[in-house]
Amino acid sequence: MSRAFVVMGVSGSGKSTIGAALAQRLGADFVDADDLHPPENVAHMAAGLPLSDDMRWPWLDACGAVLQNRSGDIVLACSALRRSYRDRLRQAVPDLVLIYPDAPRALVEARMRARTGHFMPVALLDSQYATLEPPQNDEAPIPVGIDASVDQIVDRILQGLVSG
Repeated sequence: MSRAFVVMGVSGSGKSTIGAALAQRLGADFVDADDLHPPENVAHMAAGLPLSDDMRWPWLDACGAVLQNRSGDIVLACSALRRSYRDRLRQAVPDLVLIYPDAPRALVEARMRARTGHFMPVALLDSQYATLEPPQNDEAPIPVGIDASVDQIVDRILQGLVSG
């Protein structure tokens, strides 16, 4: 039976990097939810404006469709900051596995300032943290610190899968 993984968290927390490395280790497909945003959403965020829920729902539905229509294991890097957003994804895939890179704000800000070519400005980081509802125990998340190498973080995730 194929599995669907969502690596969630604020922009700059390492979702895409961790998700791609996890997918490679699992032999799974990798999808970055940023690539599923309509151009209007990208332009809105690039202008320093946070998305409204009305802008997020169609995007989350597109993410859910990608997870639902998988042909094997899949890892999706998706902010999924609020419980309601993760619940929307669970409507498509009830048994999704949630991975949460727990990222301190100062480290994330430093990473965002150092990266180039991404539409999400550092100016939106405060709104990301204000929106973030860390996953609760009933969501059975696999929390991982980002204070290690990507390989070590993926090792921690895989250990969490075995022990979870």
